[in-house]
Amino acid sequence: MVYIIAYLTAHKGKGDDVVVLAAPLIEATRREAGCITYDLYRKPGDPDALVFVETWKDKVAVDAHFEEPHLKAFQSAMADLLIEARIELVSPEKVEVL
Repeated sequence: MVYIIAYLTAHKGKGDDVVVLAAPLIEATRREAGCITYDLYRKPGDPDALVFVETWKDKVAVDAHFEEPHLKAFQSAMADLLIEARIELVSPEKVEVL
């Protein structure tokens, strides 16, 4: 199994917009082959700080996810809403920043 932790920081007051735009992404991703869990959380006290916590069967499933149109559409929609995004891929061998 591999895990992805994606930290998103939205512009002030834009966290709600990110959550709304993420809903179709979450629904579609949960149906992907190899997706075990895919959840979005908000930092208590800071609604503009969000974290995706994902569990995948293997790296092949993650690579396929990164090619999905629903992920690419979400990334495009987020371009003007985010200050920062940091994605970490956690596997038994290492932690990679993507």
